[in-house]
Amino acid sequence: VQLVESGGGLVQPGGSLTLSCVASGTIFNIYTMKWHRQSPGKQRELVATITGGGLTTYVDSVKGRYTISRDNAKNTVTLQMNNLKPEDTAVYYCNCINSWGKGTLVTVSS
Repeated sequence: VQLVESGGGLVQPGGSLTLSCVASGTIFNIYTMKWHRQSPGKQRELVATITGGGLTTYVDSVKGRYTISRDNAKNTVTLQMNNLKPEDTAVYYCNCINSWGKGTLVTVSS
């Protein structure tokens, strides 16, 4: 499985960003897709998951602010991030089974 993330960038606190991950090389719609993040000096953290059927889970710190979704026809999983906080600053990674993307940097700063 090959995964390519996009959509990171610099945003002010309270702002929004949408991350996308395009998958290739697998039957996309049967696998659970995950977004993780890693901040400097911290361990990688699981942020959100979505099953092939669309069931979602979130880490407590992003509940109500982040939304994970998928478009199986486009082999794409999206992470909509609203009301961003400086502590959301991290490299965000897309993950499927044992495959990882290279990550996309999100910086929340004024």
